[in-house]
Amino acid sequence: MAVSLDKIDYEILRCLLEDGRASYSLIAKRVNLTDVAIKKRLQSLFKRGIIKSITPQLNLEVLGYENPIFVQIRSDASKTKDVLKRLELFDYVAEVYKTLGEFNLLVKIVLPKLGLADDFISKISTIDGINDIKTLVVLDKVKNTECLPASLLQKKL
Repeated sequence: MAVSLDKIDYEILRCLLEDGRASYSLIAKRVNLTDVAIKKRLQSLFKRGIIKSITPQLNLEVLGYENPIFVQIRSDASKTKDVLKRLELFDYVAEVYKTLGEFNLLVKIVLPKLGLADDFISKISTIDGINDIKTLVVLDKVKNTECLPASLLQKKL
């Protein structure tokens, strides 16, 4: 369910999307409010669940990880919950999505070496309830938006 935000809330969110480290005073200057008012509005945004967290966006390549691999999985409908629980246990599994279409699960894995992929996929394929697997190796990230782009918030203003 969508929540109601005013123009100032959207502007605060846009400021944080551009720079998650922006101070209360910097945001206050941009939206013409006091630091205290910004602090209260941010607390409200957190309390209402609009902002879940402010976290760093890591450059995995610099940390020695390869581009991600996406694994499409077709599982038995009756065993999907168990498959999901098992997938969550793997360290290199970064994200798991339930999907519609030919495959009902999409898994993003991040490995330190592409050479580990074959062994890792073999381990995943042994999970009871998995019927079929297809892998997609990312060659290059063309656009990487981890969250809602600030430009989309601008359209709400």
